[in-house]
Amino acid sequence: MVGYTKRLVALSTAVLFASTAISFAEAPAELVAAAKKEGTLTTIALPHDWCAYGDMVAGFKAKYGIEVNELNPDAGSGDEIEAIKANKDNKGPQAPDVIDVGFAFGPSAKSDGLTQPYKVSTWDSIPDNVKDAEGHWYGDYYGVLSFQVNTDIVKEVPKDWADLLKPEYANAVALAGDPRASNQAILAVGAAGVSTSGGAYGAAAGEAGLKYFADLNKAGNFVPVIGKSGTLAQGATPIIINWDYNALSGRDTLKGNPPVEVVVPASGVVAGVYVQAISAYAPHPNAAKLWMEYLYSDEGQLTWLKGYCHPIRFNDLVKNNKVPQELLDKLPPAAAYEKAIFPTLDEQAAAKDVITKGWDKIVGANVK
Repeated sequence: MVGYTKRLVALSTAVLFASTAISFAEAPAELVAAAKKEGTLTTIALPHDWCAYGDMVAGFKAKYGIEVNELNPDAGSGDEIEAIKANKDNKGPQAPDVIDVGFAFGPSAKSDGLTQPYKVSTWDSIPDNVKDAEGHWYGDYYGVLSFQVNTDIVKEVPKDWADLLKPEYANAVALAGDPRASNQAILAVGAAGVSTSGGAYGAAAGEAGLKYFADLNKAGNFVPVIGKSGTLAQGATPIIINWDYNALSGRDTLKGNPPVEVVVPASGVVAGVYVQAISAYAPHPNAAKLWMEYLYSDEGQLTWLKGYCHPIRFNDLVKNNKVPQELLDKLPPAAAYEKAIFPTLDEQAAAKDVITKGWDKIVGANVK
């Protein structure tokens, strides 16, 4: 998930969180027995510090007594797909049972015959527009673009994109990547465009976003440095626009030195989602299905949330009072996420084309 190919990519509509469910069954006893007989699950690209996957793996092993063979934790989505292809005829330890990939890779993996269908017990609570109708892939967690703010330096915390243009934020605002190449940074530019234009995500948002960053740069507020926790703490980039889960994890890592506030903007809230799938060639298909049952259970979903990755069933869990208050207190208000929009792949492609081609000419800031 640390590679470019595993950056968040998204899909959605305004009704993303329309479906809910109140009660869910445990994993079927016969599935548990079959998975335990297989005895092993092989995962890939699950670094333990991403979305609390370390806790997720430990919880699964403790609950079911199944060993987890973890391949290449720093792999990207493309690497995961290639691992399935390379091990079609190999039932050994290098063949992944399951994958966690950016949305674009879900439909393409299905069309290439690399996945197999499975619908978890909580299937009905996964919104329809973030899952394959046949069960070949399904959304797992998402993040939204946010402002990570060093409040030692920034005394008046910005609440929306328009605030960042104010003179008090001179030499303060940075992106978490180069908008000519980074998916996260490109989506940030588009999000600013959505906020200022009031329209949908797409080419028009890309154009509006370029104008916004040109104004930000002209005002002297934009810092052409890729923002990280280190530059935030040093004061070189006291405001960074990045994914909320990275911002929140960075806040915890800094341990109050300096103090950090994470803000979901009042408008232009743009999100992205990852998807899960089971390999069509999984050596341990029952363990893979049981893994999915665990991920999409209340327990699994809350584990992701502890790692600041909003589980796909988040609104459902909140509605049914399943999220501990102490966990909610660590997050921006739940209401902030209700405005999130999830650009389709076509919308993302249209905005990306405009932004990557127009950044140098319109904004003229060499981010590095």
